[in-house]
Amino acid sequence: MPETTSEPLRVYLCIDLKSFYASVECVERGLDPFKVNLVVADPDRTDRTICLAASPAIKALGVPNRCRVFEIPPNIDYIMAVPRMHLYLEYSARIYEVYLRYVAREDIHVYSVDEAFLDVTHYLKLYGMNAKELAIRIMQDVYDTTGITATCGIGTNLYLTKIALDITAKHVPEHIGVLTESRYQKTLWDHTPLTDFWRIGGGTASHLARYGIHTMGQLAHTDEDFLYRQFGVDAELLIDHAWGRESTTMADIKQFRPQSNSLSSGQVLPWDYHYEDGLLLAKEMTDELTLDLLSNQLVTSSVTLYLGFSRASGLGSVRGTEKTGAPTSSVRRLQACTEAVYRRIMRPGAPIRRIGLCYNQVEAELCTQYSLFEDPRELERERARQTAILTIRDRYGKNAIFKGMDLKENARTRERNGQIGGHRA
Repeated sequence: MPETTSEPLRVYLCIDLKSFYASVECVERGLDPFKVNLVVADPDRTDRTICLAASPAIKALGVPNRCRVFEIPPNIDYIMAVPRMHLYLEYSARIYEVYLRYVAREDIHVYSVDEAFLDVTHYLKLYGMNAKELAIRIMQDVYDTTGITATCGIGTNLYLTKIALDITAKHVPEHIGVLTESRYQKTLWDHTPLTDFWRIGGGTASHLARYGIHTMGQLAHTDEDFLYRQFGVDAELLIDHAWGRESTTMADIKQFRPQSNSLSSGQVLPWDYHYEDGLLLAKEMTDELTLDLLSNQLVTSSVTLYLGFSRASGLGSVRGTEKTGAPTSSVRRLQACTEAVYRRIMRPGAPIRRIGLCYNQVEAELCTQYSLFEDPRELERERARQTAILTIRDRYGKNAIFKGMDLKENARTRERNGQIGGHRA
């Protein structure tokens, strides 16, 4: 590893922190996550709340990683750790510093809080190691620094590296999987289910199954024109991945710049919200997202609102978009857009369980654009108020100042201000 060709192959590592949140909680308690049954979940929520992580010990007893609390068998004794997202981010930052001891920043892509890709192509000769030896060295350093156990995938492209981590590493004692294109085709072309492979969800797998395609080997030998008719441009990625190919490199990721930017916020609700309470949440989210716009000197040209209804209702979800008329960061104008789209798409009597708000076509604010129907002086006063709110929050915390609507019974802003990613900070 790597195989010899005229063009030296890239060599990537994908390092994953095993049962990360649960492992952090065990380390903080001086416990061994491989011996102690622990789940990370909020006891103040109902027993239907999702366990964010489960220790390897309790997973070995058949408890899945993202189960709900009530699904844990009653005969299993376990510790329930309250989520501490800020602590997990601190651990993640310390582990990133470990990676920087071995690889330059431009050769690291942080995929999530507990997973990162490292391009080690040009470092193997420097350290006089092969890829597996370097992976072991880094993983041991992570453990010595933080007490967190890691697993690793090694591959000749980013896709193979991810598959080596997700599938191959689980079946070897050292938890380090290694794949080249030829090894991938030899060992994983018959692997099932297809949903084990990165980017193949249940919908895609079901679509393929209708035509008798259940493995990557079968997919690789399917007529390409047929796949393009079924999946459009997405077929190109399916075909490449079936053969173990991936053209994207670390340099491509670092150089990527989206054609347009957006700013979004979303939440899963603890219980059913109906018409007026749902509108309250939409207004709260508009307030918070607009402050983010202003603090970063950005403006938006349209608002998209997403509403997901309770599964029991069978109504699915709806979304709608409202244009602002001109790029803006005015909370008054954006509140009007949000309310307009909410009243247009919301179904009276329908129970909401998920809500998302997105500001589209976000760009830097180069100048203030006024409308003939707005008073520029009032807009300036509004901006001054918003700026004052940001100043107070920066100094004293997010809950130092809030609006009257945030005190209503089913408002959620004050609670969410104490969270990271929807969980306790």
